[in-house]
Amino acid sequence: MSETRQRTLGSSGLMVSVVGVGCNSFGERTDADEVRAIVDAALEAGITLFDTADIYSLGESERLLGAALKGRREQAIVATKFGMDMQGANGPDFGVRGSRRYIRRAVDASLQRLGTDWIDLYQFHTPDRITPIQETLGAMGELVTEGKVRYIGCSNMTAWEATRAHHLAKDFGAPGFVTAQNAYSLYNRSAEAELAPACEAAGMSILPYFPLAYGLLTGKYRRGEAAPSGSRLEKQSQRLATADFDRVEALQAAAGDLGVDLLTLAISGLAAQPAVGSVISGVSRAPQIASNVAAAGWVPTADELARIDAAVPRGTGDGYTPFAV
Repeated sequence: MSETRQRTLGSSGLMVSVVGVGCNSFGERTDADEVRAIVDAALEAGITLFDTADIYSLGESERLLGAALKGRREQAIVATKFGMDMQGANGPDFGVRGSRRYIRRAVDASLQRLGTDWIDLYQFHTPDRITPIQETLGAMGELVTEGKVRYIGCSNMTAWEATRAHHLAKDFGAPGFVTAQNAYSLYNRSAEAELAPACEAAGMSILPYFPLAYGLLTGKYRRGEAAPSGSRLEKQSQRLATADFDRVEALQAAAGDLGVDLLTLAISGLAAQPAVGSVISGVSRAPQIASNVAAAGWVPTADELARIDAAVPRGTGDGYTPFAV
């Protein structure tokens, strides 16, 4: 088995691989056989972190991941999320998905779909603007005490919301968030302005989603050219049309100067940022695992990180909470 680098999440004792498997395509573009092949390849390569959510294919991602991990659950760190509109799949929620009542329903439903007795990292997917965060933290803390959940995290929170939650948990003597999952890439570095320093101060790690900026940092796309056939942005023409290719090309030039490809720069350069715990890269095909592992193997020096900063300055970007409600 390859030795993919491991690190702790925030100030917790939870060890994860420096690159994780994003499971958002499972059940939508990726069927059961391919999910098993992805999990096989990931575990063989030393990737331990699998990030899913109840909302992904309305629970099917969790089901497929759980089935693929059957008999080897102890080898994986399973992260899932709750709080998005499940269209009644977790029972009626009346638009309030941070309440103790709803969290109890959601965690039991996720445990059943995953076929496991515990969730390693349970994340609040998006803020609930009705339920007080104190209630949400209290309910999630109860799950930790009961052993249903090992650690808790948040997603799509602003820096001030994550900071407030951290201080409230300390005041109550309750478990606090160890991670914040937000949009973050070397193309979109807006999380570095406020969220990254807030997480470092609170002992939290960022789990970046969209680390390849919807595929812009894969090297597949060129200014003024149509998206390649079958690529992700072929069906998202508006996103491609509004992409800032000045940033893409600046990063491509930096990669050339540093002797690495753009994918390696995007993953390893992001993983080297001080607030980052593990880079969550969506995977829909098993061969992508080897590419991601190779791309995560570069450890840039301080001078190399400075070259990246010169290409796209820290804090540059388009926001870090695209799914906040």
